[in-house]
Amino acid sequence: MKIAVFGRNFNAEFTQAIHAFFDCLNRNSVSVVIHRSFYTFIESRQIKIKGSVEYFSEREDFPDDVDFLVSIGGDGTFLESLMYLKRFDIPVIGLNSGRLGFLANISKEEISEALDQILAGNYKLDRRSLLVMESGSEIFGRFNFALNDATIQKKDTNLITIETFLNDEYLNAYWTDGLIISTATGSTAYNLAVGGPIVLPGSTSFVIAPIASHNLTVRPLVIPDDMEIRLEVKSRSGNFLVSVDNRTELMDIRHNVFKIRKAAFQLNMVKLPFNNYYSTLRNKLMWGADLRN
Repeated sequence: MKIAVFGRNFNAEFTQAIHAFFDCLNRNSVSVVIHRSFYTFIESRQIKIKGSVEYFSEREDFPDDVDFLVSIGGDGTFLESLMYLKRFDIPVIGLNSGRLGFLANISKEEISEALDQILAGNYKLDRRSLLVMESGSEIFGRFNFALNDATIQKKDTNLITIETFLNDEYLNAYWTDGLIISTATGSTAYNLAVGGPIVLPGSTSFVIAPIASHNLTVRPLVIPDDMEIRLEVKSRSGNFLVSVDNRTELMDIRHNVFKIRKAAFQLNMVKLPFNNYYSTLRNKLMWGADLRN
């Protein structure tokens, strides 16, 4: 078995957990290929990885024979790790080095058990839909996909108008700070922060959620994810921001038409017996955290 490891910095409290993680891989003769900058950081923390180690720095040198990709960090690190995948059928595991996340949903206390279950083959694959954003300017190149959301936002104090069409039928003109198009996975991200609904993973839905709409009767809308969404942006300042997940570009009004649709590929997330979406919801959002309970 070969496991690729991607990560960023982590605090000193996570050092013992990272020791245990690499020791477990070594005991089970798992080959390791690690992102070079993360390896440099690990070395600075006096952590030694036993056994042979390979490295990757770019998507082009990511090995073809990897069985799993492990992201160590938070949800942002998880999203960043996807940029290195050559094949989206490679299962991805999120180990959380800080606060519990929805994508990086394995805590440091669960790492040993998680590895035991994975090495024993006791896991399932949770297939997550992604979206792709297209425009005449070919923004984001081959990385025009998002696991969480695509967002169009104002750049300055001026509101923008976003005319929205579903399968070429006119829906609405949003006069707003911005608009979020969220997948079911991303419904617990930016969409949730602006009052959008939580949509269970596996639901074949997108959510269209305005950001601080000037019309108070405008509310988030859940639509089937087989619809194509066309957005036409108008901005008095002439500029606006476009994002897919954690990647953002500054656009000018000459390139103001965008199409969003469901991606032809899906992401495989590892689902372990002891860790499910509902427990993550309860723990992350502190549902039931009431002194009366």
